[in-house]
Amino acid sequence: MFQRFICVVGIGLAAVAAMSGAEKDGMAEYLNGTLPQRWSYSPEIPMDAPEATDAWWQSFGDSILDSLVAAGISNNYDVAMAMRRAEIARNSIRQTASGWMPVISASAGWSASQESGRIARPYHNPSSTSYFSAGLSASWEIDLFGKIASAVKAKKSGYMASKAEYAGTMVSLCAQIASTYIKLRMLQEQLAVANRHSENQMKIVDIAKARFETTLASKLDVAQALEVYYSTTASIPMLENSIHTTINALAVLTGIPFTEIDATLSVPATLPEYLQLINTGVPTNLLRRRPDIARAEMELAAYAAEIGIAKKDFLPTLTIEGSIGTSAHRIDRMFGKQTLTYSVAPALSWTIFDGLNRRYELANARETMMVGIDNYNLTILNAVQETDNAISTYYSNIHYVDAIGKVIEQTDEELRLAVDRYKNSLSPMSDVVTAQLHSLAAENELITAKGGALSALISLYEALGGGFDINSISK
Repeated sequence: MFQRFICVVGIGLAAVAAMSGAEKDGMAEYLNGTLPQRWSYSPEIPMDAPEATDAWWQSFGDSILDSLVAAGISNNYDVAMAMRRAEIARNSIRQTASGWMPVISASAGWSASQESGRIARPYHNPSSTSYFSAGLSASWEIDLFGKIASAVKAKKSGYMASKAEYAGTMVSLCAQIASTYIKLRMLQEQLAVANRHSENQMKIVDIAKARFETTLASKLDVAQALEVYYSTTASIPMLENSIHTTINALAVLTGIPFTEIDATLSVPATLPEYLQLINTGVPTNLLRRRPDIARAEMELAAYAAEIGIAKKDFLPTLTIEGSIGTSAHRIDRMFGKQTLTYSVAPALSWTIFDGLNRRYELANARETMMVGIDNYNLTILNAVQETDNAISTYYSNIHYVDAIGKVIEQTDEELRLAVDRYKNSLSPMSDVVTAQLHSLAAENELITAKGGALSALISLYEALGGGFDINSISK
């Protein structure tokens, strides 16, 4: 069986090799040391398998799983919140870019006042005045040294980081839905095995009872046969409950009401095929595939922009303020001759000393960037380790499935022989009981092994980035 399986693993991922993909983005300089040249698990197999596609779950050939993933992408609240956070980040770019534009305000009003005639000497009659006014005022900070441009750059990097977060949420969601679906099918197959074995075990009980009635067997034989039967039937309610809770979990992940999703998922189905052609590519591909690496990279770019902002705080700022308006004692004369008022006030300000506050701000910005560099490198190392572990785990699981398949052949033969020998009074009931337990355990273990192989395959797809490219996300 395993000879039909091809899993392509690549070589590469040294810092120098990473430059092919990372240097264009200016990130190669932030890689500390070198990364492994090869995956630690690297069998000699062909290199012509296709790479993982965007919709990797479709490779399972299960239309129900496809519909669940589609529903999750559309309805899941974690995805919706990640999308809204990306939109907030995009609006922050526009908000920061508004600093390039002047701030314009409009005003209009009426003022009346009266002075007391008993303050000045000689005394005179009180004086009063009133007037109407209207005008516009503007303030504009000229971005002489690119401080606003650096702030916009930081916000753009933050926006790309939020898109990477959104892609990561999508990758995680699809993997969760697929893993939970596999768990459901495992439980349903185990329930079918339990029901089938309980029926067969009842047949053994009938044989033991018949032999007891003809004095060919003792009451102990009947008790032992019933013990196995009751033990198997006792597991059925627990399996049914697990199936119910798993469907509930899928309802939450997909946003589909339980009553609606239960009608579809309560119908048992077999596990999908676990042997697939997967091209893992070279490890360098992780730099463009993994949303967490993209997010760490964008956060690092934002930190670099913050250093630029902190440096520009040491430079002077140029602000132009002005106003234009009209003022008159009577409202019908506000737009007549000689009512115009205006002012223009360019101002250059330069903070000479602020108690070293700006120096500490710059120092903190640089240290924050160093944190970002460390996080970037750690994220890459974790990604390589996670992918390598996923490859190894998947490979081990498919071998384990083959091994358990051979065990089942023997347990089936053991049970057949034990029953035949018991019927002919050549072996005790305890041999039949042991064979029954071995057979049931082996079948359940095979289901678990196939489910484990599928789960490992899903983890491998997730480790490879799940196929969600942040550049393809419109938000």
